[in-house]
Amino acid sequence: MAFTWSRLTQGLKKTQANWVARVCETIGTKQKLDDTTLDSLEEALIAGDVGVDVSESLVSSLRSDFAQIDGSDQALTHLKRGLVERLVAERVATVARPEVILLLGVNGTGKTTTAGKLARRFKDAGDSVLLAGCDTFRAAANDQLKIWADRVGVDVILGRPEGDPAAVAHDATAAALARHVDHLIIDTAGRLHTKSNLMAELEKLVRVISKVLPGAPHQALLVLDATTGQNGLRQASEFHRAVPLTGVVLTKLDGTARGGIIFAIRNRLGVPVTYVGLGEQVGDLDTFDPEMFVDAMFVQQAGTAEASA
Repeated sequence: MAFTWSRLTQGLKKTQANWVARVCETIGTKQKLDDTTLDSLEEALIAGDVGVDVSESLVSSLRSDFAQIDGSDQALTHLKRGLVERLVAERVATVARPEVILLLGVNGTGKTTTAGKLARRFKDAGDSVLLAGCDTFRAAANDQLKIWADRVGVDVILGRPEGDPAAVAHDATAAALARHVDHLIIDTAGRLHTKSNLMAELEKLVRVISKVLPGAPHQALLVLDATTGQNGLRQASEFHRAVPLTGVVLTKLDGTARGGIIFAIRNRLGVPVTYVGLGEQVGDLDTFDPEMFVDAMFVQQAGTAEASA
């Protein structure tokens, strides 16, 4: 089920009250934008974790269109359009069945919760789903995934504690083929003894899965905690080097005042944000819609402007 407009705007309240409010205050009610205002706008965007490159690009576009921009309303419209354009990405639907989806990310980002929520989305759409727990190093990982599988009503394949994650991935992929399921969602470990061990383990998983089912995994989704800001961006780059990502799931957007990180991620990695999470409930995950997202970020400021007009 898709987020309602009110759910999305409510979930982005902290972002609205922080950097979006600062952006709107910077533009203010000016009839014409000057260099000082644009410099302040760039600072406000960077402070919201939008990223230096994206912020400079947005402000540069405003500077080049000085003559066509008449007043703060047009400036805000121009800025919003630029934000949407930097989030839009072509999406290629996966037709392979079973579709193998690998969930990556460090511990605490919400990988296992996302696995459960994705399973629920697919099941609600009438598809069959199998979950697999390849985080054999974290004691509670299997229990947590089993709880989600029971809650959603799907099967799950689990490994032995401290067992070989690649063996679980092998068995799960083979089972998905034999059972003719539509989607296999694989939850992976977020931390081994060293970062290099983690990345090597993930690369091994990909090799094993592709031997059982050539062309798989079809999606490698990085689950990122939006509250980590620029830290999350560094994590994303490391995972992308180990396993080429097809998309990002941005969780806990309702818990951060710096939702601008979504623009920096899209710019740095060149992969789309595919899903966003706004809470812990089973329905609190939705397909990412760039235009709706940007509109929801600015809705409070737009409403204030209309009321004062």
